[in-house]
Amino acid sequence: MQQSGESAAQLLAEARTALAGAPKEGLGEEKDSRWRGRRIVRIGEAWHLGVLLLTDTHALATAEVLRAADPGRRGYTAESARERAERRALALRGGFGEGDVVHVGWTVIDVDAVDAGGESGPLAMRDGLASVRWSQAGGWMPLAAYLRERVELLRASAG
Repeated sequence: MQQSGESAAQLLAEARTALAGAPKEGLGEEKDSRWRGRRIVRIGEAWHLGVLLLTDTHALATAEVLRAADPGRRGYTAESARERAERRALALRGGFGEGDVVHVGWTVIDVDAVDAGGESGPLAMRDGLASVRWSQAGGWMPLAAYLRERVELLRASAG
């Protein structure tokens, strides 16, 4: 994960190898059925690397992150807090365990488009260098350095 000429696909493959054995977090999708009602169900798992989610086969852009939890009976001073508690309960109802981290609303990144010189989600090719926009307001940084830092953080927190 260090050479400037490496493609995004190569860098992501190297990150997957470095993450072998590291804990993954749940990928959820909202479902609504007449019989089971609204819920967020598990459809996979991924390593959470900041603005990226990395599965065994895809790179995804993060969106909503929540922990599955029973909302209990609480008084909320803000409507947004009540809505967030309801979202956490949907994950619990969908089969996630209490306290499980759930990623919802993520989108698949077209890594081939990035390697062809384009942009997809938070990834883009900038001056021939695979790069990542690490926040909405932030600038671009080399993907190799970003992945190196995020992989180290994830492995350290798991150790």
